[in-house]
Amino acid sequence: MSNSNLFLSIGKPIKNEYGRVIGKLASFALTPSGKFEAVYIEFGDGQFSKQPMESLRFTGAEITFISKIKNTAGTLCDQIPLIWRKDEALKDLSEKKKITPEVYQDLHNSFSSVLTQLKKDAQIIVDEAAIEIERCQEEISSLSYAIANLEIEHEIGKVDEENYKIAFGLLQETLRRATSEKTDYELTKSRVSSVLLGDTVSSLPKTTKIYAEQVSNASRLPEPPVVVYVKEIGKAGI
Repeated sequence: MSNSNLFLSIGKPIKNEYGRVIGKLASFALTPSGKFEAVYIEFGDGQFSKQPMESLRFTGAEITFISKIKNTAGTLCDQIPLIWRKDEALKDLSEKKKITPEVYQDLHNSFSSVLTQLKKDAQIIVDEAAIEIERCQEEISSLSYAIANLEIEHEIGKVDEENYKIAFGLLQETLRRATSEKTDYELTKSRVSSVLLGDTVSSLPKTTKIYAEQVSNASRLPEPPVVVYVKEIGKAGI
């Protein structure tokens, strides 16, 4: 959207990447030159928060909130390999006597310092993603029990057909969103972990590298598919 149209988004609902409404757009923060710098969001609990513009995606009338974990993970997965490659290139230049030892050491220390901080940030993202995965799994488990209990009450006639259909549709849609969110966080965690492992592998002996690569490849194998059994309306059984 153009800058002039962004103001039309004020008061509009904001959804996360999985379709859940999390709040609404309250206002913008602009620089003196008129550049959009940040956005103020009123979340569902009434709390206001200032977020960078990069955390929102505007698609027509739709406003989508991108999680901080995924945003940061994408940046780290670009920066860590880049800094590592620069340090490797620097080492090659030093071995070829194209730069002085003093210049090499100074730049190497700089790259090492940046890389160390990026790896710490990456580990934080891995840990935060793991927490979100656990939260999603707990939600999926609760929803599965909710669906089972709904089926039982419907089967014995405690819930009529109309309310059953409404409740079942709501639970299934929420389950779909929770499963999608969990999968996204698992992919994010795997991607960042692979970047960290790749950086570690680069300094290992060849035989150890092969083993580490095998572990890394195994960690990227797809999870078993999630199968949800849906009851056909009008027939008995869960």
